[in-house]
Amino acid sequence: MKIVVVGASGMMGAKIVRTLERGGEDVVEASSKLGVNALSGEGLEAAFEGADVVIDVTNSGSFGEGDALAFFKQAGKQMLSSAKAAGVRHYLALSVVGADNLVENDYFRAKLVQENLVRASGLAHTIVRSTQFFEFFSGIVNTSVLDGNLRLLDLRLQPIAADEAATFMANIATAEPRNSIVELGGPEPTELVELARELLTVTEDNRPVAIDPASLYFGVSLARQGLLPNPGVVSGKLTFHDWLTRTVYG
Repeated sequence: MKIVVVGASGMMGAKIVRTLERGGEDVVEASSKLGVNALSGEGLEAAFEGADVVIDVTNSGSFGEGDALAFFKQAGKQMLSSAKAAGVRHYLALSVVGADNLVENDYFRAKLVQENLVRASGLAHTIVRSTQFFEFFSGIVNTSVLDGNLRLLDLRLQPIAADEAATFMANIATAEPRNSIVELGGPEPTELVELARELLTVTEDNRPVAIDPASLYFGVSLARQGLLPNPGVVSGKLTFHDWLTRTVYG
């Protein structure tokens, strides 16, 4: 089976590539760094030739930087058109759990547009919505700094290790298309404030942490359960505590 990973130079793409290669799959790495530009379409035809599966883990950059909607619309149309022309049998796209509760944020609204393009393409597909990756928590927490303190929204999350998410993505890619949304999450729901306190303790960061009802999550006010996956989510096994311990202490 030939599988093309678009966005292969990013953290998630690289992990998916390694997972697929360990499983013996024929993997093509595609990214702008490797001469394949999803936005312009350059190199897509050659990369997709003979492909059975395309995994789209492209990203528009950091939150709030650039025009995410323009990126995901243009890149999505280019990749889906090339995938159809190449006869791709399964198109797999990575999205975000709770994106439909985050439409005030340009990036998450753009992810919903990306999902809609995939559904409307006519290609056999699977849309994978994942919860937050452990690896991104430092950045998530630091968006809520106010006067040197962390003022966090009262929020429950179910984050997952990126390695486990990559394994799930690889397994889904080699299975039959779902033509629907699949959600991935960590082993247990946890309070955002508790995750932040543990992170700061382990990294010896003494900034005060508190819940602030006026705080926002990437500019969005959310209900406490607004980013939890639906029941029946595909769950990882590694807890944030265990991942953090391994990461910091080896």
